[in-house]
Amino acid sequence: MRVLVCEDQALVRAGFVTILSAQPDMEVVGEAADGRAAVRAVEELRPDVVVMDIRMPRLDGIEATRRLAGPEADDPVKILVVTTFNVDEYVYEALRAGASGFMLKDASPPELVNAVRTVARGESLLAPVVTRALIGRFAEHLRPSRALAAPERERLKVLTPREYEVLLLISEGMSNAEIATELVIGHETVKTYVSRVLTKLGLRDRVQAVVLAYRAGVAGNGDRL
Repeated sequence: MRVLVCEDQALVRAGFVTILSAQPDMEVVGEAADGRAAVRAVEELRPDVVVMDIRMPRLDGIEATRRLAGPEADDPVKILVVTTFNVDEYVYEALRAGASGFMLKDASPPELVNAVRTVARGESLLAPVVTRALIGRFAEHLRPSRALAAPERERLKVLTPREYEVLLLISEGMSNAEIATELVIGHETVKTYVSRVLTKLGLRDRVQAVVLAYRAGVAGNGDRL
């Protein structure tokens, strides 16, 4: 798989490149030190996955992600956002911009490699611990007004009660295994429910499901429709 690394700190960028280049199934086809350079590089190199920092000069990772993977992108590319969460208050916006997932910069090399592979397969990567931290720190800030949430809540009415319950648990950052334990159902059954939720709501992955739950004002509060 072809990977582009976008990170403004040279030492961190070099570390990512070294780790990913050592994998037999990966090729780092380019590097970028800011968002503008990343957009140009993607247009020229067409990587399978972009490892994207958020805080960068000239054009930040959120806007670069929106241009490369957002609703108006002609040919969206998969974005893995890597961030220092404890100083970064823009993770939610990165997800809304179209990122397929994010992980922390203090993750281990194997975790980084696995994250790139996961995103390359078209699956979302949203670590439960990060989701919970996101909810805990920014829930009130992110919760929309009743008027803004109403159209999104209307979308959720296509879900059955059990599917809606699964959506709420996804929005709390639970993994499939944790959802299975919470609902006392099998792991494969959870996968089926998650797939139905995404299909019915027209969502690409569970990252988008978390975003929709926030926009509908139901994330983290257990509201019933």
